[in-house]
Amino acid sequence: MIRLLPLLLLAACAGDETISGYADPAARYRLLEMDGNPAGPAVTIAFPEEGKITGAGPCNSYGARQTVPYPWISVEDLFSTERACPDLAFEARYLDRLRGVSLAEASDNTLILSDEDGPVLVYQRLPE
Repeated sequence: MIRLLPLLLLAACAGDETISGYADPAARYRLLEMDGNPAGPAVTIAFPEEGKITGAGPCNSYGARQTVPYPWISVEDLFSTERACPDLAFEARYLDRLRGVSLAEASDNTLILSDEDGPVLVYQRLPE
């Protein structure tokens, strides 16, 4: 156990290694493209604190956990409210694509979430 103590202390000092440590926690991003096509209804995503994902689709708000180190991302325990609206099919497709992303790139005002085939979801930071 004594040999593990320095490693545990070092890990505790490392800070947030998830995407929320690299994207501004105050930033919200609006979906611009999904699977290479312009996004229709308004969808947002944010990373307000370590391991936390929040957002809103055209019908519902959603949230999830994210625990892997950046630049990887794993959307876990995704949940959403359950209101119906005309854009519910789009929202369901978006949440399905969000569950499947595995790589994140946060740069300036752009956020790109990708899977093994390339970019899936492209976002632009909203003005504050």
